[in-house]
Amino acid sequence: MAATPIVLILGSGPRVGAAVSETFAANGYKVAVAARQGSGSKTDKGFLSIKADLTQPESVAAVFDAVKAEFGAAPGIVIYNAAALTPPPDKESALSIPAAKVTSDLNVNAVSPYVAAQEAIKGWATLPAQAKKTFIYTGNILNEAVLPVPMMLTLGMGKAASAYWVGLADGAYSAQGYRFIYADERYPDGKLKGMAIDGPAHGDFYAQLAKSTEGVPWHATFVKDKGYVSFK
Repeated sequence: MAATPIVLILGSGPRVGAAVSETFAANGYKVAVAARQGSGSKTDKGFLSIKADLTQPESVAAVFDAVKAEFGAAPGIVIYNAAALTPPPDKESALSIPAAKVTSDLNVNAVSPYVAAQEAIKGWATLPAQAKKTFIYTGNILNEAVLPVPMMLTLGMGKAASAYWVGLADGAYSAQGYRFIYADERYPDGKLKGMAIDGPAHGDFYAQLAKSTEGVPWHATFVKDKGYVSFK
């Protein structure tokens, strides 16, 4: 009998994180969620809730240790859904964000997911060859479009940085059967969804990716009810 698959979701908010968790649970996965408000116990839905401060990349390894301690195996599917941004304190100066805040946001948006990917591949090496091994980063259009919105500065810096290493990793580890996906929800015309992102649409698409990534590139733009759609 095949072991029950495990998904770890880092950054589990009330919209995308919640929907993704529930979708994977409905598909038979053991679910672990990591967030600043994690309890260190099971939720009423049976999810393992892990406390994690993703502004501190050095805390990420302990999250994976907690998953293995609870479920007896590493997660085959790892989803990084956390994000952070800091508006410029001076509305007239986009570059007025203090360096400490820039560093903190970059930790959440780029460094902690990088460390999570490092931990993921360590765990994948211990899983059966037939197990699905996929890392999904919740991205957006900011890796390829510079918007004239100062509030998006640190978020865009992080998304652009992560898109680069996700794409590089996807090529570097493909021969081992590992996939790294930068998931980017769009409107049907290819425009940015922004704050209109759809939680259940992410859950559906991520569940599809967990089953098969065939024909899906590392930068996976997707549309609700359609799945992957190329806008190139």
